[in-house]
Amino acid sequence: MLSDARLDELLLQDAPHGDLTTEALGIGGIRGRITFAARADMVVCCGEEAARMLERCGATPGAVAASGTALAAGDVFLTAEGPAAALHCAWKVAQTLVEYASGIATRTQRIVAAARAVAPDVAVACTRKNFPGTKDVAVRAVRAGGARMHRLGLSETLLVFPEHRAFLDPADGDWLRALKAREPERKVVVEVADAHDALDLLRAGADVLQLEKLAPDAVAAVVALTRDRMPPPIVAAAGGIDEGNAAAYAATGCAVLVTSAPFFARPSDVKVTLTAA
Repeated sequence: MLSDARLDELLLQDAPHGDLTTEALGIGGIRGRITFAARADMVVCCGEEAARMLERCGATPGAVAASGTALAAGDVFLTAEGPAAALHCAWKVAQTLVEYASGIATRTQRIVAAARAVAPDVAVACTRKNFPGTKDVAVRAVRAGGARMHRLGLSETLLVFPEHRAFLDPADGDWLRALKAREPERKVVVEVADAHDALDLLRAGADVLQLEKLAPDAVAAVVALTRDRMPPPIVAAAGGIDEGNAAAYAATGCAVLVTSAPFFARPSDVKVTLTAA
């Protein structure tokens, strides 16, 4: 979950010097109630953070639906009571956070459902291509939608792109072996663009072949070519995968679908109602 310091940072961005309108109207001390509900089917995410924002502003939250819960249109997932000043201070930031996070979670769930309808064991993993500065929210939303993170950042995984290989000596056939010797505890993922390159890298010792923007039939061909290798490599399909084609890629027999699509999801629509007590 997001830390209290992170939530305070978000609140301060919206109200660095308080809520001028509520103060000027003189209504801040009046008791009220706020209700958050889904306007359409969605997978909720960050409702817990919305509740803590309200609490940190001085309201008392009620029951809240856990991130990852599937909601139908009209379902209430969070309520809180408290002075109007507290409700208004947290209202819009909390709503917007939930809408964006739930949009990512909902689209993630659609991709996962489409893929697992034909391949129940296939993994769906999201890239690090979230909007800069929002990784904590993006990771939380991806997990709420039932997927995993492909990699959290550059510091934790060995993923060799063609852009890395452009700086290697083409005559050096031992770069992959040397890389594994330097990082013996890590699997080496190599992005490839065709079946020939995939087989060459497999022979060189790649642990994971990430097939970039190959059509499903080409992915299936690589899976078939590598199936009898011992140990067999992990084949991951990447590039342009979304809810519309996830089933086709999952049917190829690859182990992982790598996608950035959830980060470009339309935010979910949340109805917020404020009333005086």
